[in-house]
Amino acid sequence: MKPVWVLGNGQLGNMLQQAAAPLAISVTPCGFDDTPPQLPDNAVISAEIEQWPDTPLTRALSQHPGFVNPHTFPRLADRQTQKQLIDSLQLATSPWQALDTPHDWPALFARLGDTVMVKRRTGGYDGRGQWRIHAQNIDTFPTEMYGACIVEQMIPFESEVSLVGARSRDGQCVFYPLTHNLHQDGILRASVAHPEHTSAHLQRQAEQMLGSLMHALEYVGVMAMECFVLGDQLLINELAPRVHNSGHWTQAGASASQFELHIRALQDLPLPTPVVSAPAVMINLIGTALNTDWLSVPLARLHWYGKEVRAGRKLGHINLTHPEPQQLCAALQALQPLLPEEYQSGLAWAQQQLR
Repeated sequence: MKPVWVLGNGQLGNMLQQAAAPLAISVTPCGFDDTPPQLPDNAVISAEIEQWPDTPLTRALSQHPGFVNPHTFPRLADRQTQKQLIDSLQLATSPWQALDTPHDWPALFARLGDTVMVKRRTGGYDGRGQWRIHAQNIDTFPTEMYGACIVEQMIPFESEVSLVGARSRDGQCVFYPLTHNLHQDGILRASVAHPEHTSAHLQRQAEQMLGSLMHALEYVGVMAMECFVLGDQLLINELAPRVHNSGHWTQAGASASQFELHIRALQDLPLPTPVVSAPAVMINLIGTALNTDWLSVPLARLHWYGKEVRAGRKLGHINLTHPEPQQLCAALQALQPLLPEEYQSGLAWAQQQLR
């Protein structure tokens, strides 16, 4: 097997390393300021993040001939070029426009509505770098951000879902069931995958959308697509050319996790459609110190990232899966007294999705 290096040594890079170990594949996550390694000619390079600083390490890895998807990362890291790609394929997404100067506002409001969502083209994540703007609060928008943002129409969506899929070099695509997601303050709090509750129509629509994008990019590996649900239609919100937070449930709930599928695609290994035979739940642990009492819940599988605890920081997640939804609900109820107040609405939401 070819050795793999990953740009970034956060939790995603580390979980790729863990998934590759049973296959005897060497995966080395690299911090951006690490000393550049001596890479063999057959090295395979991937990344756990869309954008990275310019350092000797990132130059060495991103310019290596074994770097996979080199043109996709910058294209999808920029929300403007990402939106342009989606539009070029005639896939549904929120109406949008670039924001270059303060003089753009009247035309933007006339086209997109009285209240709009402004997003940084690059660098914003987990709700950061986003502003809800209407005519009365234009003055709150940072003047230095003109020319660095796009504006989207506010969408009165019913729910949020994501699709995680993988594509091989020869163009084979496989997908997981749609995942239902709960975001609060722009950050993912919980995900639920319930194959029996998945709309076949929405699943087909999502697979067609993500498949079209991966083929257009000649992408290799795992990609995630976040969507808004409006009745029987999906609108693409964002794309991530990597393993994704909303796919963490696959570690417990599928025959092969998203991390294993990514490694398989990079290595040209068989890529069968993963089997998902039971509902699964993922609870993000955000800004909360480690509590080993979580391990007292039999169905709870803890993934702790070993980071310094900070407010708003993703520090770990808990996966739960069981063939009977009522057993999953009971496990979520057992977690309720073990988690702070800000988790209670997410736990209740997850239980509602299972009913």
